[in-house]
Amino acid sequence: MSGRSRKSGRPSASDIPELDARITGVRTDTPAIREYRRVCGFAASSHCPITWPHILAFPLHIRLMTDQAFPFPLLGMVHLRNRIDQHRAIGQGETLELVARLANATDTDRGIEFDIVTEALSGGRSIWTENSTILYRQPVSNGEKKAGSTPAAPQMLSGQATIQASGNIGFQYGRVSGDMNPIHLHPWSAKAFGFPRAIAHGMWSKARCLATLEESEGPVTGASVDVQFKKPFFLPGTAILTWQRGRAGSMPFRLLNKDASAPHLEGSLERL
Repeated sequence: MSGRSRKSGRPSASDIPELDARITGVRTDTPAIREYRRVCGFAASSHCPITWPHILAFPLHIRLMTDQAFPFPLLGMVHLRNRIDQHRAIGQGETLELVARLANATDTDRGIEFDIVTEALSGGRSIWTENSTILYRQPVSNGEKKAGSTPAAPQMLSGQATIQASGNIGFQYGRVSGDMNPIHLHPWSAKAFGFPRAIAHGMWSKARCLATLEESEGPVTGASVDVQFKKPFFLPGTAILTWQRGRAGSMPFRLLNKDASAPHLEGSLERL
């Protein structure tokens, strides 16, 4: 990884350096995987949950974003989108090489977006990739907010399930994932960042949705799962997962708030 001093003044996408990190010999059957299954709702299996390599690679993500050359503070950034492409099932007990890098930095009206691109290799062959799009928020340069249209209420689909999130699910997921961002842990720590209560991790919400879909629609092995994170899921809370049952090709799903008036996340699952 390279190193350079932080720049002063208003940052831009060009300030994000080309950083990468890797680790070899990573076992997928760490002691934490059993607790991860419990926290996210995945059934026992000889294959890892499709989201599990994200947990294994999380220390690499932190290494990139705490590097001296990285221009933004770690706290306060927002996870906007996440796409995972798994080319085959990953066996529990398999050994992986993990590689992560920063890419695709872009200046937007809301701030600076960039991707953390992660790859898992087995025997030198890529079997899993992930793009996590992160936002570093900055005000619009002229100080004015752009007006947006009011989104239509999301539609319910043919499959439906209730998702319950306990008040301490943020702490439980943080302990097993390593993501101990204070906005997820306790109401008083979340209030310091402008939230009335703690909010669920986006990747917990994605994993919880996939665990429910697996229970209804069968195992997710080779697949692409693309989600956009929308409204915060406040803890404790109840949400509604709705999806298109038996859909060939890309199957849409949404995690909606309790009265189904707004989405916490929207995504699609496509089996490969």
